[in-house]
Amino acid sequence: MQLTLAQVARLFSVSENTVARWVRYENLPAVEVNSQYRFPRADLLEWAAIQQRSFSPEIFQEINGDHVSEVSLSESISRGGIAVRVEGADRFEVFRAAINDLPMPPEFDRETLLDLLMAREKAGGTAIGDGIAIPHPRYPVVLPGNVSVVRVCYLSNPLDYQAGDGKLVDTLFLMICPTVHEHLQLLARLASVLNSPDFRALLATRPDRTRLVSAVRAAEQAFVEQHQEATPQ
Repeated sequence: MQLTLAQVARLFSVSENTVARWVRYENLPAVEVNSQYRFPRADLLEWAAIQQRSFSPEIFQEINGDHVSEVSLSESISRGGIAVRVEGADRFEVFRAAINDLPMPPEFDRETLLDLLMAREKAGGTAIGDGIAIPHPRYPVVLPGNVSVVRVCYLSNPLDYQAGDGKLVDTLFLMICPTVHEHLQLLARLASVLNSPDFRALLATRPDRTRLVSAVRAAEQAFVEQHQEATPQ
């Protein structure tokens, strides 16, 4: 579903004129339908993450009804874990090393997963600055029947993702979800957490799983509480 100008203005707590200015001058992705802007949800999330724009928790309602609490970024990271000192001279080698011990259904072939990841990388990775890359919102890796898994990878050899700030990527997030909805929900939560300069500073220290999951859980809880306060009872 594409969002209207008014919906996007509400999500970012700005005027419609501000959103229109973002389209013209700050590369906010939009299409024109009958002389009116329409905004693809996935592109909106990607832009918000790159630009570090804060948005309303109502975006969860736009993505998946009222079932906000069913998807947890901190739990998904806890399941996926952290891959430290991931070796590789290019993305293929890095992804192969990163998924080597990733929790997956026993019947699923890792080579197939690697092929899926690489196919999506051809569309371009999403580098959001400060050496961080997140999954592409329009190309989820979906494994029906599986629980959502997010793996955080600390790379030994940073990769060039053509980031806007020119920094090489040394921290990579991989995400596998049972549905596209969960993929978008988790990306929205990840984008909201990464909007925090304090969290980015923590991530730069390469925290272990306990510290990282604790920090994500606290940020996520604050975001959910904000959603509850913003939603009429």
